[in-house]
Amino acid sequence: MSSSVVKFPSSDNNTSSHDDDNHLSINAFSLSPEIFLEAAIALKDQVVEATWTEVCAGGGEIIDPTVYTGLLGTAFTCLRFYEVNGSDRDLKLCADIVDACAAAAAKTSTRYMTFLSGRGGIYALGMVIAERCGDHHKRNFYLSGFLELAEEKALPAGPEEGGFGMSYDLLHGRAGFLWAALFINKHLGQETVPSDLLNPIVTAIIAGGRAGASNHAVCPLMYRWHGTRYWGAAHGLAGILHVLLHFPLSEEDAEDVKKTLRYMMSMRFPRTGNYPSSEGNARDTMVQWSHGAGGMAITLCKASQVFPHEREFRDAAIEAGEVVWKSGLVEKAGLADGAAGNAYVFLALYRLTGETIYADRAKAFGGFLYNNARKLITSTSSDGLDHGSSLFHGLTGVACLWSDLVRPENSRFPGFEI
Repeated sequence: MSSSVVKFPSSDNNTSSHDDDNHLSINAFSLSPEIFLEAAIALKDQVVEATWTEVCAGGGEIIDPTVYTGLLGTAFTCLRFYEVNGSDRDLKLCADIVDACAAAAAKTSTRYMTFLSGRGGIYALGMVIAERCGDHHKRNFYLSGFLELAEEKALPAGPEEGGFGMSYDLLHGRAGFLWAALFINKHLGQETVPSDLLNPIVTAIIAGGRAGASNHAVCPLMYRWHGTRYWGAAHGLAGILHVLLHFPLSEEDAEDVKKTLRYMMSMRFPRTGNYPSSEGNARDTMVQWSHGAGGMAITLCKASQVFPHEREFRDAAIEAGEVVWKSGLVEKAGLADGAAGNAYVFLALYRLTGETIYADRAKAFGGFLYNNARKLITSTSSDGLDHGSSLFHGLTGVACLWSDLVRPENSRFPGFEI
């Protein structure tokens, strides 16, 4: 494991009782819901000031209009806070930011269609926020833009049609487009984005996975991103399978998804129980949402809900959660590769099992970030870029986590859980 972790002691999570050491370790970091909510609102306001207010005051240009690392992540977060507190100010901020991001994206060659990194996120958020504002003209404008994206011929193209020209992953590929559609249909009603547009894309993703695994003896689905068979949530199997699990699958397709998950479970590192970052990678160094047990645990939670009689997925999700508890308090703060993202593992497990130990563990991670988030952000960087206020690599994701710790039963990993 990476040396840059803060370790909590392990526990027997097969019961709801805690041993004394774990009571102490959890309680030492836990804070009250009131403190988390106050901190979340204050941090959200600071992020708005840094990413939006200063841009408006200075007449600055919007360089990054995406959810993942850009200004649209601020809009997404304001929407989350509006859902919690009903603040008209947050809703208006959402609308203003999305409109500005849409204008900025129109001036650039934004080639991605996903929720996190492309136009799919702009249209999806714009549509949902316009609906909340009662602006039906603008809602229909953004819906038309999204449906136009859905007509892109590469989305449902299978391998036999040259379908490898578009990636399959959550961050930049077809799974990320499908997630945007799921987000729209959740907030505006099923069939807002019709299933007859989405099902062929699901079929193409399954077909692409089978073609990518054609020379694999055990695993029926495999995907490449820039030549590497990644396993994680951002670019690999965990993210793609998580999205597929939200759609009705044929018996054959469902079996391939289950067999792929079982293959991944069988390939865990024997000493730690962590998951490789990519096929054949022997380095056991990352426990985060992007790579390793963090993202995989949340996907396994979803698999357990979809296949409730397959106990192995529930057990594997719990085991992945133990890996995150032991080694997931990493010295980064963000959702993608930090402690905030790993805290959502415990929130997913809490919703799956009802065991309060997982809500307590999420609060412990949240308490650690309460004391250390700014230091972690300033001491690390993402590819040398300044993403310190972003949703996935900065403080905006921490604000979302703190707000979710107030109502853990309603929590959702931003941009990943529906």
